[in-house]
Amino acid sequence: MRRYARTLVAFALAAGMAAGTTGWVSGDAQQALTGPPPGSAQWRADRALLGTELPDPEGTSPADVARFFAGLSTTEQQLLLVRHPSVVGNLDGAPLELRYRANSLALAAEDDPRYRSLAAPGRQILAFDPRGRGQVAEVFGDLRTARRVSVVVPGSDNDAGTFDRKVAAHGAPPGMARTLHTAAGPGTAVVAWVGYTTPVGVGIDAATGSLAEAGAGRLTRFTEGLTADGLPEPAVFCHSYGSVVCGIAAHRLPATDLVVLGSPGMRADDAGGLRTKARVWAAKDPTDWIDNVPNVRFAGLGHGTDPTDPAFGARRVPANEARGHAGYFAPGTDSLRVFAAIARGTATPEGAGTPADARALAQEPVLEGAVR
Repeated sequence: MRRYARTLVAFALAAGMAAGTTGWVSGDAQQALTGPPPGSAQWRADRALLGTELPDPEGTSPADVARFFAGLSTTEQQLLLVRHPSVVGNLDGAPLELRYRANSLALAAEDDPRYRSLAAPGRQILAFDPRGRGQVAEVFGDLRTARRVSVVVPGSDNDAGTFDRKVAAHGAPPGMARTLHTAAGPGTAVVAWVGYTTPVGVGIDAATGSLAEAGAGRLTRFTEGLTADGLPEPAVFCHSYGSVVCGIAAHRLPATDLVVLGSPGMRADDAGGLRTKARVWAAKDPTDWIDNVPNVRFAGLGHGTDPTDPAFGARRVPANEARGHAGYFAPGTDSLRVFAAIARGTATPEGAGTPADARALAQEPVLEGAVR
């Protein structure tokens, strides 16, 4: 009987995922990109440039990387930037101004047409790795002077090659980050972070946690690099499979808030199981197909409790005006209004911090204790 019950659970998971989409998409199995940035072998071998051993891109902590760069002269920093742009551009803890310039050089030398638009003048590319499907992070706003910083972690079917795809302005990672920054206003900056290997389609990768486990380590190191460079701890917005990444990373992630939207689960039974000091928020709109995915974990399949379930213990973000799985950042929606308040640091369990936020939040029909 027990074996039969387990079989039913596994079948329900697969059937629910199929029913929740326009049809089962097998998706290609992905190999997670891990390890140090491209060009690390040459970086490690280069002792002649500064007459000393350079910090190991994989083993040195972001805090120690930051201390290393702080001890260099401007000329020495520029020498490293020109000689090793792919390492400097992806080295968590290196000054963000150097990373912008390094990635600009790396993109200018890149001949893959998938990445051509990323090289456009004025873009603030904080990370760029062309290997495999490619990974990228872009900043919206002035990250150096921002009082509040947010990071957007997307879900499946995202990589450097699809980063600039022509979808709804608020649907792709840069669109999510851009609309959040616009809504949050001055004094904020938002990073669209596609720094891990995401699943392709709705297949076994999306139903398991292997890619999320690899991504969690990369997200943790990335956010540690921001704080090591003197930036505020971010609020982290995690969409779809990105919320699985955030759930696994939560206990070591330096963050003020974890906000999950359209989540299949965070691989935790409740918010306490995340072992995070961050405030945990959750949103799911009534038309999101993710609601048809069973919130179970069995034999490695599934991601557990729905974070919007009251029993999970997250602060509920209203999303009645969002539409579909990619509609949470749509301008004018209740979800974006609350996201913006979180990004500004003015949304609290007791109430909003400014009259404008109070008016916006007061209009929401269902808050379920999240911000009141």
